[in-house]
Amino acid sequence: MLAVDDIRKRFGQVQALDGCSLSVARGRMLGFLGPNGAGKTTVMRSVFGLVELDSGEVLWDGRPIDVAERLRFGYMPEERGLYPRMRVGEQLEYFGRLHGLGARAARSAVSLWLERLGLAERADSKVEELSHGNQQRAQLAAALVHEPDLLVLDEPFAGLDPVAVHTLVDVLRGEAARGAAVLFSSHQLELVESICEEVTIIDHGRLLATGDVDALKRASRRRRIELQLDGAPLEWLPRVPGVELAERSDGRLRLDVGRDVDPELVLAAAERSAHVVAFSYGPPTLAELFLELVAA
Repeated sequence: MLAVDDIRKRFGQVQALDGCSLSVARGRMLGFLGPNGAGKTTVMRSVFGLVELDSGEVLWDGRPIDVAERLRFGYMPEERGLYPRMRVGEQLEYFGRLHGLGARAARSAVSLWLERLGLAERADSKVEELSHGNQQRAQLAAALVHEPDLLVLDEPFAGLDPVAVHTLVDVLRGEAARGAAVLFSSHQLELVESICEEVTIIDHGRLLATGDVDALKRASRRRRIELQLDGAPLEWLPRVPGVELAERSDGRLRLDVGRDVDPELVLAAAERSAHVVAFSYGPPTLAELFLELVAA
């Protein structure tokens, strides 16, 4: 298990990390969320010893991480780290060897991942000749080629088309099922909500929330109501205290309400004004929870 415990880091006048903590167990995926500049990349770099922390500790299976253990980790940085003029297959084999694979095992692993990630026909291409999306696939293959115990990915979905996103989601699920601990950051919160059971949210280097996604949403101070009405006045809203309009489109309304608001009052007000085609009440989405926490 990876455990990041109360880490702090200052760069000059900027407090980049201010008591940040998170953990991710083997066989689990953790979505790591925060606005730009929140400190996510600094946390990830600290796992690999690329940032010297002012205090706190980063542990793997309860022990400080040494060089040998880091060779069992895979990292996909947001700023891609491949050699642009080196051929893809040759480069991946090189990274595999750096992580301790023998020549035959490295070639076999490279062939497997190039095929799985749709790059088999680009093995002899230079990285600089690849599209942005294919460069990301190659960078992902470099992180996976040695079958890591921990996989850390910084914004892996950025700029990918839907097919590539689907492939990457399958890969992450497969790595967790294999027993790897998977930590990744992303601004695509709907995607994170669909594939992660656990998230950690930080802002300005401080921990805002961490834990099971459903439990965090249920703990929110807010709830959402979705209504579809037939025949309601154009600007209709329920006159119920604590109800705010979040979105209105073609007879559909999304309402933001306090947790103490009785949804039956909203439904009754809607039924007095129009035919209610659909009505739902529940906790906020992960994106709504994120905005609530960051804005607090």
